[in-house]
Amino acid sequence: MAPKTRFAPSPTGLIHIGNARTAILNYLYALKAGGTFLLRMDDTDQERSKPEFADAIERDLAWLGIKWDQLERQSDRITRYQEMADKLKAEGRLYPCYETADELDRKRKRQLARGLPPIYDRKALSLSKDEVAKFEADGRTPHWRFRLANTAGENSLEPVSTHITWDDLIRGDQTVDVGSLSDPVLIRGDGTFLYTLTSVIDDWDFGVTHIIRGDDHITNTGVQVQVFEALGAPVPAFGHHSLLTAADGKALSKRLGSLALENVREQGLEAMAVVSHAALIGTSDAIEPHKNMDGLADLFEVSKISTAPGRFSEEELKGLNAKLLHKLDYADVAERLAGFGIQDAEAFWNVVRGNLEILGDIKQWWEVVDGSIVPNISDAAFLKAAAEVLPDAPFDDTTWKTWTNAVKEATGAKGKALFHPLRLALTGQGSGPEMKQLLALIGREKALKRLQGETA
Repeated sequence: MAPKTRFAPSPTGLIHIGNARTAILNYLYALKAGGTFLLRMDDTDQERSKPEFADAIERDLAWLGIKWDQLERQSDRITRYQEMADKLKAEGRLYPCYETADELDRKRKRQLARGLPPIYDRKALSLSKDEVAKFEADGRTPHWRFRLANTAGENSLEPVSTHITWDDLIRGDQTVDVGSLSDPVLIRGDGTFLYTLTSVIDDWDFGVTHIIRGDDHITNTGVQVQVFEALGAPVPAFGHHSLLTAADGKALSKRLGSLALENVREQGLEAMAVVSHAALIGTSDAIEPHKNMDGLADLFEVSKISTAPGRFSEEELKGLNAKLLHKLDYADVAERLAGFGIQDAEAFWNVVRGNLEILGDIKQWWEVVDGSIVPNISDAAFLKAAAEVLPDAPFDDTTWKTWTNAVKEATGAKGKALFHPLRLALTGQGSGPEMKQLLALIGREKALKRLQGETA
């Protein structure tokens, strides 16, 4: 059966490089195997979830080249979650708890002071009807906890394993001891559902077969396996990748603005540079730019992902972006260049692409060959002599050598003293593409005016 993966962001902010990496890994896994990819908005947090963030997430993923086969929103599925919650309540796996946040905090502190793990003591399971009635008369509404299957029953002495194990796609054999965990809250006191429940129901209903996510979810996976089993749902395969860290070793934050995809896009970086970097960082493959998703998917193997944290470097990403531009063919960029007013310019692209860091840099070189620049005049007398021996049109790739030999003979200049003043005058730049190719594009008329100090 072809796999189905998913990416499930919360639209409470912009996604950054770290979030995007999870989306990319899931997408490549499905793409390589001929599977499908689900985008699910985990938007049950009514206060923090915003439509503008959901729109931004869709826009960012589309920019990356991720094409989802299905889009779902948890806010549309509240009735379904309530149905499954009622089932768990009826079976005794969800039970009501009336402690306030302050009361729970004091209880945890007492446990820690006694050297005990701060695990919920299931006091709510032993509440009498009178105690429940008093809480409700006082206006308390319960939150609901999922009873982890770490005992065989309230009065049973039968030993039950508390260890949840699975063969992780990335990390191999994994074990979570749910006996060391508190029964998780699945429904808040205000009746809203938490991720642990809604995610399981969605993965079941939508047929998700493989879940690749950050290793900060490992413990949560142990809990969710029990929720799957309690609902009678098949358990997907899980893979937990390490989290990216920033250059200073700290975790990437959702609110680290410089690494938000929206900001990365505005910087002019290429989507496939971001995708290539995110997919290959922390793997056994060299971090090289790929021109499209299909090529990257051919290389992708989830087993290549290291369990060690990957160190994200903005400078490395920028370098990868430049390498990608340098290998792109004109057909890859022709439509975008037309947006800059640059058309029918394959020869121009082949000359200048090796000097680009971002595609927007091409505008300055288009001005050099087809626009008007102010020449940088470092030695007027030298340039006057150079102008006098400028060859006749038309120019080609041999003109530069013919001309500089003539200038050398006329002035005695050689090396940098010969070439650098000519480059400054003709391009206004101290460095750039090979002059033998640029000169052919600039042409005799513009070259002569610039040598004479005229803006052209």
